Order: sequence, then C-alpha cells, then structure tokens
Amino acid sequence: MRRFLILLSALAVAGTTLAPECAAMGLTELPGADGCPITVYYPSDAPEQTIERGPRALRLSVAPEGAPRAGNGRLVVISHGSGGAAWVHADMARRLVDDGYVVAVPEHRADNWHDDRDAGPDSWARRPAEVSHAIDAIGADPRFAPLLALDKVGVYGVSAGGHTALVLAGGRWSRAGFKTHCDADLAADFASCVGLATELTGGWLDGPRQWLARRIIDARFADTAPISYEDRRVAAVAAAVPAAADFDMASLATPRVPLGLVTAGADRWLVPRFHADRVLRACQPCELLVALPDAGHGAALSPLPARLPGLLGRLLNDPPGFDRAASTRRIDDAVAAFFDRHLPAAAR
Repeated sequence: MRRFLILLSALAVAGTTLAPECAAMGLTELPGADGCPITVYYPSDAPEQTIERGPRALRLSVAPEGAPRAGNGRLVVISHGSGGAAWVHADMARRLVDDGYVVAVPEHRADNWHDDRDAGPDSWARRPAEVSHAIDAIGADPRFAPLLALDKVGVYGVSAGGHTALVLAGGRWSRAGFKTHCDADLAADFASCVGLATELTGGWLDGPRQWLARRIIDARFADTAPISYEDRRVAAVAAAVPAAADFDMASLATPRVPLGLVTAGADRWLVPRFHADRVLRACQPCELLVALPDAGHGAALSPLPARLPGLLGRLLNDPPGFDRAASTRRIDDAVAAFFDRHLPAAAR
C-alpha cells in the first residue's frame, strides 16, 4: 500500500508538472490586403478583459495587444463566410489558442460585415490569395515571426470560407460551374444562388424572382475558365458547411493535403446534397469531423449574434431544439484535434 501511495503521489506531481498551462487569448490586428485588417488571436500571459466587437456588439474576453507567448509554433488561418467577420469565430480561435496555435482571420475584401458588394464568385476568386497574404503578414511581424514555423499552416473555413478552404486543398472551380448549378437547381438551392437579395415564398412572385435571378446569373457567370490556387505552406484544411456546388469534383477526389469536413443536415443556405455531401461522395480520403443532422447553417459560428432578423435570421438562426452549446463544442474540439493530428508542433 505504501508503494502504491508513493507511486500515486509521483504520478500526480508529474501530471501537474507536465500538463499544459492554459494561456490567455491575446488579440491584435495587422494590416491586410487592400486595407482590410487581419485579426490575430494568440496565446498570451496578459490579463483578459471584456470587449465588444462588430455591429451587434459581440462580447469577447481577450487580452488586447497582450504580449504573445510561445505556443506550439503553428498558425491556423480562418476564412470567414459571406458578409462575415473575425468575431463569430472567436470560440473556435480560443479552442485553437488553448492548443498553442496562433490564429489569423483576414477580412475578405468586399465580402465582409460592413461591405458585401462582391459576395459570391467574384470574392471567391480573390480569397485564397488573401489567405496567403495573411500568412505573409504574420511571418513579417516581429512579435510572431520568432514564435512560428510557417512551413505547415492550417486553414479552416466556414460557408464561403469553406469554399476558400476547398480551393487551398486543391479544388478547382469555375464561374460557369456556379451558373450550371443554379440553372439546374435554382429553386432547390435558391439561397446559395441568390444570397440575401430575396427568397422564395411559395407565392406568385416566385416565378418572376427565379426568372430575374437566372438572367443576372447567366450574364455575370458565363466564364468557363477553371480557377485554382496553391500555397505550398498550407498543410491541412478543414471546411465547415462549405459552398461547393461549382467545383469540378474530380479535383477534390484526392486533395493535395488532409481535408476534414463539418456538415449540417438542416442547412437551408447551402443545401448539403449540392455542397458538403457532394464533396464527401467525391473525396474518399476526406475526414468527416462532425455530422450534425439537426444543425442549420449557423452551427459553426460561435458566438452567434442573437435574434438575427429577417431572411438572415431564417438562414442562420438555430432550428428549434438545437443544442448549440454542445454542438459548437463538438465542432471546435474536432477541428482542433484534426489540426493537432496533421500539424505537428514545430521544433523550437
């Protein structure tokens, strides 16, 4: 018994000594492409305080401009959705920071919370390069450069950000692919093709709405040129509820890096059978990280602004009975574990 107690005591001391110390989450902004900022979350020893960010005053606990501390030496870039912002990914960022990652969220030009004039394929064509610019900016910053090895970077994207993630995993798409999808399945996937401009209500105006949508899409998205992009520093990619109907699925059959997916079965903005489910069918080596059959399109956004109004609310607010706290925790844990598997800690 005495030997057992001594061994138990030794294990308790070792566990206390070896357990990772939980850091505070620092927050800063770097200048990004075309004047759009890059929000950076990172491990810090500075004290946290409550701040408010965004048009709906989301409350975040962070250490603004706190001095960075060493983590695991790895960077994850998050690509936000259409009309999105860095703040609705703060809980995911905190989970990653707890594992030692630095997290950068570039604001995508003309497709963000205060300027969404290019939402859709025009923005999608620019976004992967904006991710690369964010990696460059982190690597050039004297606070972060000594703490990171940028040879293996993770990318996580949600919705339109998921589209960005799929491109960086090796996916190839075209504007004409978007047009072809909307020509074939406009009514069934109307929000994907039209966004927040209008919606189908079941009334007599649905016919004119679809006629006008087809005319606009046919005029703007006829270009058949394939679009792809590569950044060899990106070594692992996770995509939640990604926009994917415009991809050549052959290009995603064997992604060039590990690719994980999060799906939401009750998604009304990007109907799964046209988007995430197509990727899963095409991609044999893909990892299904989390499948939430009762989740809507906003499940991966956390914190989600409360009581979103109108069409935006109907597309993003949680379905009745959805357990947001448990589900977003599952997503955050699964994505963090995915990057832990595929982005080994950098030697320092």
